[in-house]
Amino acid sequence: MLVWLTLSIINGSMVSTFLRHSFFYEDPRYIMFIYMVINDAVQLTLVTGLYVVSYAFSKILASSCCLLVMTAIMTTRSTPLILAGMAVERYVSICFPLHYGHMCTVQRTAWLVSVILVLSAAPPLTDLFITVTKKPASFFQTSIFCDHSILFRDPSIYYKNCAFDSLYFSFVFLVLLYTYCKIMLAARAASTDLVSAKKARNTVLLHGVQLLLCLLAFVVPSMQAPLIQLFPQNSLEIRYVNFLLVYIIPRFLSPVIYGFRDENFRRKVSRRHPDQMPKPPQLAPLDMEEQRLHSESLPDVRAFSVTTQSS
Repeated sequence: MLVWLTLSIINGSMVSTFLRHSFFYEDPRYIMFIYMVINDAVQLTLVTGLYVVSYAFSKILASSCCLLVMTAIMTTRSTPLILAGMAVERYVSICFPLHYGHMCTVQRTAWLVSVILVLSAAPPLTDLFITVTKKPASFFQTSIFCDHSILFRDPSIYYKNCAFDSLYFSFVFLVLLYTYCKIMLAARAASTDLVSAKKARNTVLLHGVQLLLCLLAFVVPSMQAPLIQLFPQNSLEIRYVNFLLVYIIPRFLSPVIYGFRDENFRRKVSRRHPDQMPKPPQLAPLDMEEQRLHSESLPDVRAFSVTTQSS
């Protein structure tokens, strides 16, 4: 819970900074970043809630578990697609700077976010459809241990998700590899801003690291069951370590990649809101007598210039 609270505070400060400054709304780069922050915050909250509920109540209604699990899956699958979209934005910014203004617009970014939501919602919706067609309606009124493998038990769901994940991550990996190579080649060109190209290259490289960490969400669960069978007395510790590796550590990278590494965002986070800045003191105007005394106390600039010219 302490880790979740820490990440929630960090993500909350990022969202608050984005909402306070309107020029962030017009930059596709920051729109995609804040979408990733919100997506990670929702996912982390849901997954943490599922862990707490599973340990506190052991079993909950299958209908409630279905809603929580489907939303958690959708946000988990959104992350790699967001990484691919952000990498393409950096690629266009470095390799096609003259066309960036009309290629990367706010409207196109909104369309991209919509496409990501649809693609991310497709797998859990198909899982639900298969379960509804093969399970009686009374199943959703029973109490179960809230886990994806228990809620969606049909073997066809497992093979369908394996095929989808292979295609899904292969596509994102190729996008990141292509954009990284292109940006690295552009960094060697004499006409390219070397500093911007280097930052973009490092950003795409960090996206690749984050994608590898996202893959843990699909590899670690298959390793968890054998480990619990080998060490049943340490089942809670194994689940907690897997929880940290799969959900916590990748979520720390999002604020680092664009939040603390970006100069504009870092400066805005540390700066107070313009409406909260202390106003300068208002000085009262001088009356006629004070103005006369003030003017008499000033040196005669004309006399000084005449003296200088005569010398």
